[in-house]
Amino acid sequence: MATMDTVRVGFVGAGRISDLHAIEYLRNPRARIVAVCDANPDIALRQAERWGVPRSRVFTSWEQILGCDEVNLVEILLPHHLHKAAALAAFAAKKHVSLQKPMALSMAEADEINSAAERAGVFFKVFENFVFYPPIRKAKELVEAGAIGEPLTIRVKSNAGKGKHAWPVPSAAQAWRLDPEKCGGGPLAFDDGHHKFALGWFFMGPIAEVHAWIGQTEASPGVVLDSPAMVSWKFANGRLGNLEVVYSRDLEIDTVHYAQDDRVEITGTRGVIWVNRGHGRLFDQPPVVLYADDEIRSFSGMEAGWEASFAASTRHHIEALLEGRPPFLTGRQGAEVLRFALAAQESARTGRAVKIPT
Repeated sequence: MATMDTVRVGFVGAGRISDLHAIEYLRNPRARIVAVCDANPDIALRQAERWGVPRSRVFTSWEQILGCDEVNLVEILLPHHLHKAAALAAFAAKKHVSLQKPMALSMAEADEINSAAERAGVFFKVFENFVFYPPIRKAKELVEAGAIGEPLTIRVKSNAGKGKHAWPVPSAAQAWRLDPEKCGGGPLAFDDGHHKFALGWFFMGPIAEVHAWIGQTEASPGVVLDSPAMVSWKFANGRLGNLEVVYSRDLEIDTVHYAQDDRVEITGTRGVIWVNRGHGRLFDQPPVVLYADDEIRSFSGMEAGWEASFAASTRHHIEALLEGRPPFLTGRQGAEVLRFALAAQESARTGRAVKIPT
């Protein structure tokens, strides 16, 4: 892989979430946004103006942006069913790639993507931000320092509701997320669930078995969410975990992003860690709390807005690309998290636990 001194990124997809992906590129002296592509030319132009990209590098197809010599990395932010085609085209053009999660709709697609990246010899990252969220990083630091002894279980609760200041979700973005042929699963337990499966994998290691119940709730006419859901996990090392996904129609959530919040509890042989926020802020509590040795310790003084996780994830792959280090998540790691998420979908369909081959 040839060395470079600046990451010159082109955005393939410039919808709502691109504002969060852009944060670190705009403020990092080692990176620049140099091109924007979106099928909707008005959206592409709007974001280009915000990010200081000239009109000459505003495109409406990924074929155009991949032919742009100024671009050495593409940030692919497309509906899930388009990930494989866009990634393969980028590898063929010898562009480095950051691909939005989940990386594909199936393990076969994930394997095809990874094999193409390896043949092309380019940098390839599956974008996952929750494992870079500062409160999660603090919890990981505490676990690795032995603060709770040997980790035993992890519990993750994801709660969606409503929010006075929450992002309005464009109808086009909502439509594809509700189409199984395009999204691969529901918006809560599968799409957003990727973050939670990544957390389980991040803290507890490889997964061995998954058992899931995924219900349906009509949030509004024509909008059916994959909630309530309960996903139980058994890890290869014998540890256990679960994910609870709930849509609470009348629950007001303090957030400026999606109307959702998240809590994580990690229990060990001598203590417990709680991470008390994610997308939003349901509780006025410190971001991280530790109980061990008959003492409660709170940890604040860290960035706790959801946007901080995007900036940290992007910063990591800018540094990794420029310094010749592997990213996090690599394509193979991203495939492991996808396997975890797909197993939950299969278990819910069949009513049986799904064993993951080692």
